[in-house]
Amino acid sequence: LRRRAAAFEDTFWSGNSLEELYDRIGDDPRDPMAAVFVAGMKEWRHANQRGLVSTGTMRAGLHQRIERVMGVAQTRELGRVEGNMTFLASTGSVAPFVGLFGTVWGIMNAFTSIAAAENTSLAVVAPGIAEALFATALGLFAAIPASAFYNKFINDIARYAERLENFAGEFSAILSRHLEE
Repeated sequence: LRRRAAAFEDTFWSGNSLEELYDRIGDDPRDPMAAVFVAGMKEWRHANQRGLVSTGTMRAGLHQRIERVMGVAQTRELGRVEGNMTFLASTGSVAPFVGLFGTVWGIMNAFTSIAAAENTSLAVVAPGIAEALFATALGLFAAIPASAFYNKFINDIARYAERLENFAGEFSAILSRHLEE
């Protein structure tokens, strides 16, 4: 995601016209930043084709519409990126409870073995305790990496959202300058 965004930003700031970049991307942006750009340019082109850029009162409304359209595109694109985080969040929060359930089950089996054998020797108790420890380890084995990756990715997404917001602001300023010309 970062590489594609960096490639798009390099192309955006390369000095080519916005129209050329829009024509090159078309209606199939490959990353969220390009999607925000396409949304803004689509509204810009629509207004240009209808001659709305030439009248002063229409310019202010156009600028607001472009910002709104880009905001909606940002929200939609970030929603897509964040949508993949549900599995990690669920795994990180549910796995310890699954492990705890397995622990309780294993301890219950140990007590059942004690009752059935009427003996508390290690040979009777060990299988149930081993089962309990194994279930705990599996729960932690799933939860710890899931939580760590979730936190890392959420942090990355937050930084990317800020980068996307900054791009939308810069692009909006460029379009605003074009409106004043």
